[in-house]
Amino acid sequence: MNKSGIEWCDHTWNPITGCRHGCSYCYADKMSLRFCGNMKRNMVQTDQYRMEGDLFVLDEPFMNEDGKPVIYPFGFEPTLHIYRYDTLDKLKQGQNIFVGAMADIFGEWIPDSWIEDVLYACAKHPQHNYLFLTKNPKRYTQYGVPSGKGNMWYGTTVTNSEDMERIYQLPSLLNTFASIEPLLEDIDENISALKYLNWIIIGAETGHRKEKVIPEFEWIKRIVVEADYNGIPVFMKDSLIPIVGEKNMRRDYPKELQIRKRSEKVNKKLSGNCMLCGKTEDKNKMVTLTARAVRGGKATSFGHMCHSCFAKWLTSHNIPVPDLENKKEIEDGKEKL
Repeated sequence: MNKSGIEWCDHTWNPITGCRHGCSYCYADKMSLRFCGNMKRNMVQTDQYRMEGDLFVLDEPFMNEDGKPVIYPFGFEPTLHIYRYDTLDKLKQGQNIFVGAMADIFGEWIPDSWIEDVLYACAKHPQHNYLFLTKNPKRYTQYGVPSGKGNMWYGTTVTNSEDMERIYQLPSLLNTFASIEPLLEDIDENISALKYLNWIIIGAETGHRKEKVIPEFEWIKRIVVEADYNGIPVFMKDSLIPIVGEKNMRRDYPKELQIRKRSEKVNKKLSGNCMLCGKTEDKNKMVTLTARAVRGGKATSFGHMCHSCFAKWLTSHNIPVPDLENKKEIEDGKEKL
């Protein structure tokens, strides 16, 4: 699990790496070759991996002769990293997670069982939003991705007018988006397909090929106009700044991706039950009851009350009710008894 340098997500999670599309502009392919170590030597370390047909499976991290992990020991060959399934446990606050930034998880070569395992891991951590991106969007429907999951986002990559047909293959009635990156030509001919999306991301080619095709301002403008007409948020990547200018940059998110949820474990830790009415509420919105065994001793928390019950309890004992919003009287919501 890594904090992402990709502007539109918080983290990337790569339980599967590698791809067989062979795109000339693929940054992931280049990156995997930088961090593969000695692939010939890795291949003979058969005690560290197993095969499923012509696909690689790692139950544990692959280690080199110095005992250091090799991130992509087989380069950009499709590889399942089972040991990464549990890394979602590390994130307690809801995040926008790009799943498979170094792969096409819904590529034709990926077994259904791998997809099933990835989706199961996502389902165990429902506080996050999961974003998938594929050049093979029909696989979403063929596999049968779960419906009724508002935190699952299914995207496809578009680079030219012909690719716009992929949008029609996205699952209906689910959260869908398109990553129009790199934008290699004007897509005006099929631009009406954008109306079926919930989010649009636009970017130019970067890296050593960034001067190959520079999108024209009008290409980008037409996409934005169509998106605005259909009420679709648009996120422009930084690669467009030289083309459209900083003042024209759009970095809009769907409202669903702006909500930060907490994990069940964190909710239990941060929530409490009122000792009188039993209502569950965030502890920081309640009065924390503390006591000391001796004067000047350490105060120990023994319970919580909601504001209304605390006021009633004080009144029933003929104790003046303080201003619960005044931090000078009750500091940080704590009342000493």
